[in-house]
Amino acid sequence: MSIQNHFKQKKSKQNLELLKRIQELKKKKNAIILAHYYQEDSIQEIADFLGDSLYLAQQAARVKEDIIIFAGVHFMAETAKIINPKKKVLLPDLKAGCSLAESCPPKDFAIFKAKYPNAVVVSYINCSAEIKTLSDIVCTSSNAKKIINSIPEEKEIIFAPDKNLGAYLNKETGRKMILWEGSCVVHEAFSFEKILDLIKKYPKAKFIAHPESKSTILEVANFIGSTSALLNFVKNDNAYQYIVATEAGILHQMQKHCPGKLFIPAPIDDDTCACSECAYMKLNTLEKLYNCLVNEKPEIKMNTDILNAARLPIERMLEIS
Repeated sequence: MSIQNHFKQKKSKQNLELLKRIQELKKKKNAIILAHYYQEDSIQEIADFLGDSLYLAQQAARVKEDIIIFAGVHFMAETAKIINPKKKVLLPDLKAGCSLAESCPPKDFAIFKAKYPNAVVVSYINCSAEIKTLSDIVCTSSNAKKIINSIPEEKEIIFAPDKNLGAYLNKETGRKMILWEGSCVVHEAFSFEKILDLIKKYPKAKFIAHPESKSTILEVANFIGSTSALLNFVKNDNAYQYIVATEAGILHQMQKHCPGKLFIPAPIDDDTCACSECAYMKLNTLEKLYNCLVNEKPEIKMNTDILNAARLPIERMLEIS
């Protein structure tokens, strides 16, 4: 046996033991695990609920358990806490932030918002609680068009923080929203030229993309949608090859549901890496998840005023969704 295979087997045994312990602790502590599609495979498999931001927010609103372990990034765990202020919400690694959320500092956004006093502020859920307090309603990539279309046409709209998603929504809805200049490093990293080369190499493949990608990328896509929409598309579509432009974690579910199909991660500009992964998402590991359940920390704690103010725009979104 090679050294590489030896370590793979050892890690597999360790993971199985951790999975067993996590299941036992969940029952003992009346806990539930919510996980995003971009988490590592082992975490996806242990999750009680696995999905995109909208689905996880909806599930968080229905949680009966005392403890929520959120395997995702900080704004997601924060959202779960906002929805469930009396429950204990844990995040395996508090350093699991979000480049998009970080691209919209609250003080700067407050100044930006003040320039358009009559505008309705729609914030993408991928933002801090402070930004949500400055918003009228929140949206996700799954329900963004529905949210935008619910706002009267005569109303001016500020959309933050993702400029790419905002531009896509302007095109889809015919609105002229005022866009904050933020973006996600994962979706900004895709290489247009390399994607075109892949499309030539795999002429039968369909190119599918998340709307956080640049407009040049979206223009050549066969299908554009949220993470869950991309997954549902490949499950129901009759093609057998797909080039996928979103965080590579979703490929695990695509391959799991469609074992006979080929999924090719869209390449990025960086020649040292073949696909685009969120370094923040990958900070969470099975071991960290186990430890946070054992110790009941790191725990998401929030200022009560911010928590209460941020809840209203989230509740408005959930009512429409």
